[in-house]
Amino acid sequence: MIRITEVRVIDEEGEQLGVMATDKARTIAEEKGLDLVEIAPNVRPPVCKIMDFGKFKYEQSKKARDSKKKQHVTHLKEIKLRPKIEEHDLQFKMKNAEKFLEQRDKVKFTVIFRGREMEHLERGYKMLKVIEEKFSDIAHIEKEPVRQGRMISMIMGSRSDRKAKKGGGEGDAKDQD
Repeated sequence: MIRITEVRVIDEEGEQLGVMATDKARTIAEEKGLDLVEIAPNVRPPVCKIMDFGKFKYEQSKKARDSKKKQHVTHLKEIKLRPKIEEHDLQFKMKNAEKFLEQRDKVKFTVIFRGREMEHLERGYKMLKVIEEKFSDIAHIEKEPVRQGRMISMIMGSRSDRKAKKGGGEGDAKDQD
């Protein structure tokens, strides 16, 4: 599949064999029972390595899987509240929200109003203000409280500098000799 006439060749141990014709490099690889794989196609002349192509593809897919495992996908978790929620129920939902924020997920707090509760929208805004103050050290507001029909919603996201504070920072006690 290599169409260029001259390539820089590296053998299976990583030793440079130099610039040579592609056909000659292919025959060297076939003699060793391996493949000629183009590693750096954008360089002139392109760099090719003598190796087992199946093993090369397997290692690349393994690296891709490992890097995918280390990535964190952020989810939006929703916590629904009512203006007349009891204190214990609110604390329970706040504890769940704290878990979500520690897992670096975003949390959408929604206060739902029914019937005559619409006359007391300020209760919903007060509740969201209390939630904002409670989580101010571990989260920040991504979307301010907004009324949408019979609901008021607010989105909070985890702070990026939170890990640095937990792992020890300037405020920690210093060892004095």
